Amino acid sequence: MKFTWFNLMPWPYLPEDFRQKHRSVWVDIDSSLFDPAKSHELYNSYLDLLEYAGKLGFDGIGANEHHQNAYGLMPSPNIIAASLARRTDDVALVVLGASIALYNPPHRVAEEFAMLDCISGGRLVAGFPVGTSMDTNYCYGTIPGLTREKYKEAHELIMRAWHEKEPFAFNGRYTKLRYVNIWPRPIQKPNPPIHIPGGGSIETFDFCIDNTYSYSYLSFGGYIRAKALMQGYWDRVAERNAPDTSPYRAGFAQTICVADTDAEAERLYAKHVSYFYNRCLHVYPGFADAPGYRTIKTIQKGILSQYAPLTMFQELPWKEFVESGHIIAGSPETVTQRMEELIKSLHVGNIFCLMQVGDMPKDKAMHSTRLFAEKVMPKLRGIFPEYANDGRFWCKPLPKRATPAEATLVGADV
Repeated sequence: MKFTWFNLMPWPYLPEDFRQKHRSVWVDIDSSLFDPAKSHELYNSYLDLLEYAGKLGFDGIGANEHHQNAYGLMPSPNIIAASLARRTDDVALVVLGASIALYNPPHRVAEEFAMLDCISGGRLVAGFPVGTSMDTNYCYGTIPGLTREKYKEAHELIMRAWHEKEPFAFNGRYTKLRYVNIWPRPIQKPNPPIHIPGGGSIETFDFCIDNTYSYSYLSFGGYIRAKALMQGYWDRVAERNAPDTSPYRAGFAQTICVADTDAEAERLYAKHVSYFYNRCLHVYPGFADAPGYRTIKTIQKGILSQYAPLTMFQELPWKEFVESGHIIAGSPETVTQRMEELIKSLHVGNIFCLMQVGDMPKDKAMHSTRLFAEKVMPKLRGIFPEYANDGRFWCKPLPKRATPAEATLVGADV
């Protein structure tokens, strides 16, 4: 099993009446709600948590890309990953990821990911999300019906930039370049491992199967509701006659809260879970699914954007959040049992642990993270022993890597 401590970096200062006075946490949120001075401490607190998770033995620490929102303050995940590269050593940097259809030219992603791989000594796990409709269509103005076409062309350019050693010309519909010749180049050959975050589209299933990428379902509905969608993915793997059903072909994001007892979990974390689901996920339905964003195959399957029906979470009590699987919370024993059920029922080898929830302060997030690392993770490591040697979907760092030197003042006489 691979466990990544994943941080959305939400804004924790939204007012209690946010849902009543503001129509959306995304796209057109009132910028007066953001306080740059508070963000200075907040960003550094979130970075502290990511570094802490790395020290506790998580396999990866994760970042992603979103725009114009209070749900996740990472318009550039590569900046976050770069700041972590020098302050961590053995943990993978999981960037899930860069929304490649939004970059002009797209091979800037190839360059920046190569930099991260070189700085970290080969610790990059890369992600190429299509991007939410909010980010791609409303914040960055891409035409919904062309988003996937731009994405595929961007992917082709990035992979050629990584793989071809000689300069080449690229003559795409959206990008035309006389010279493509990236410096630096990634350490990992032929390229860093790729994970594709998705919301259930058939085309994304096929894209992962065709390229031997790991499909990652980043869901807030929890693992019980995800069973049908993930079964759809594995059915598609079977239909396409993929050579294996390794659990590392798939990943899942789960909100997790660990305490000493089940009762303490509710006492410590219930208000922060409520904040996240009621404020951070308050998305105007008109932004969640622009006409043309979903493909015909996906519509025929009845797969909706996970952001469209989020009003269903508005009034859920703690007990229902837990019993429905939206969150996995409780004592280490309870969390271990529910996590094992998640892993086996979804057949996933990559878990993205969402452990800083909403406005949860650093000390509580550290408490939950430590309990998970020390009392839950070790019991889940060996669930898929027959796939223990499948390293296709994880980074391969250099055996000997540079150690950052201590900062020193150089005297004038040197």
